Amino acid sequence: MSALKDRVPPGVRPYLADAGVALLVLAVLYAPFLIHRRGDPGPFSPWAWVFTATTALPLVLRRRFPILCLLIIYGSLVGYNMVNDAPSEPIAWGMLVALYSLAWVGRQWHRIFAIVLITVTSLATMKSPTTAMIGLLTGSGALVLGTIAQRREQRLQNLAYRAGQLERAREAEAARAVATERARIARDMHDVLAHAVSLMIVQAEAGPVAVRTMPDRAEKAFDAIASAGRDAMTQLRRTLGILKEEQDTGVRAPQPTVAAIPALVAQVGETGLAGSYSVSGDPGRLTADAEVAAFRIVQEALTNTLKHAAATKVTVSLDWGDSLVITVRDDGTGAGTLGGSGNGLIGIRERAAACGGAASAHGDADGFTVTATLPVVAP
Repeated sequence: MSALKDRVPPGVRPYLADAGVALLVLAVLYAPFLIHRRGDPGPFSPWAWVFTATTALPLVLRRRFPILCLLIIYGSLVGYNMVNDAPSEPIAWGMLVALYSLAWVGRQWHRIFAIVLITVTSLATMKSPTTAMIGLLTGSGALVLGTIAQRREQRLQNLAYRAGQLERAREAEAARAVATERARIARDMHDVLAHAVSLMIVQAEAGPVAVRTMPDRAEKAFDAIASAGRDAMTQLRRTLGILKEEQDTGVRAPQPTVAAIPALVAQVGETGLAGSYSVSGDPGRLTADAEVAAFRIVQEALTNTLKHAAATKVTVSLDWGDSLVITVRDDGTGAGTLGGSGNGLIGIRERAAACGGAASAHGDADGFTVTATLPVVAP
């Protein structure tokens, strides 16, 4: 049955269903013609057969032309009642189906027209008050059932529309989440690569000079290059592992946090840049995002110092209180603000803002300072 249904075009299915309804009603109406009861005349008039057929077959049009369908059936019933040698039909089934269909697919004025029609017809053709009441009740009942069916269909359509809106909203939210996550991953990769490459460049440029004058220093430079490369590879695997569904446990290691900042400063010190690290106040607790942001902010600030500042020393200080204040200051000549177009400074600002904090940067005659404030989780 489902295979047959799939073969029928969607636009044809309502007409096939209505044709089935028309044939079913016609079969019910023709039953008295075929089953003779005592006292019934016979054979019946050909006009009785014709008018009976025209009270059922117009139901094929009941969805597309409900008013026309109702009027044809109404006229056929009038003609049927004028035929003398016809079976007595207590219920006009075609009329009831037409009234139901009109209330189901029609508008409000269609229902008003149908109510007036069945009222006038019941009073004009009234053989007794009981007959008139039966006509009014059956016709009104068909209209009420059709109206209920229309309201139910409208309710289902509204629910389907709302469900579609919710689904589209969920898809849009998922797309936004994906875009946000990709932007975060892009920032992480920028931080990792920029920091590692900056360390490698500084050490590589100092290596040839150190080989001739200070072999021990040259060996340390090459060790620092290798260490920076290994660290960059580890962090890249960790970051890219987020994009994969299945990763080894070692690759999906936790992201770096505040506890890794001292090692980061020490790594920068291996380039010949004098680095110092200090902590004041009682360390509090940060959210997971803020932990990663603190490390990445310091990493990006140190990378900018290596690449652009031409500095000889850099200090990293953490001041714990109601908030964590991170300060990275160098004595170089770099200048800029977080409103600039540099990806690094923009990344610092975005990372701090994403955690509910803020960041600023300014340069002066004595050097360049990056300050970030991150919220501390209340105990």
